[in-house]
Amino acid sequence: MRVQKFSLSDAKLVKSPGQEGDIYVGNVVDETNGGPVTIGYVKYAPDQALTETMAVDDTMVVIEGRLSVSTRDGTVTAGPGDIVYMPKGQAVTITTEGEGALTAFVTYPHWAQARGD
Repeated sequence: MRVQKFSLSDAKLVKSPGQEGDIYVGNVVDETNGGPVTIGYVKYAPDQALTETMAVDDTMVVIEGRLSVSTRDGTVTAGPGDIVYMPKGQAVTITTEGEGALTAFVTYPHWAQARGD
């Protein structure tokens, strides 16, 4: 794989697998590219909630908006420029309020393979 630059327009955003809400994910690097990680974007509409047990280690960078990540240990709220790390096996609920949020993420290993998508 060679050095590449990506922007949101490079991601084909589709409904987040297994979710009912207005949450869309788009990979720009994944197992089809031969890299060891998946990199992409997630766009959350306002007032959304995603509850999941992490199948992979996931690092999320908030680009726009605000979101909260809740676990049994508490809640962290993140805004533009903040990074949230969610370890494999952790049960999380990600919520947005008001304007929604746009994030970039890196997962290891590939999230689609780990979920069986």
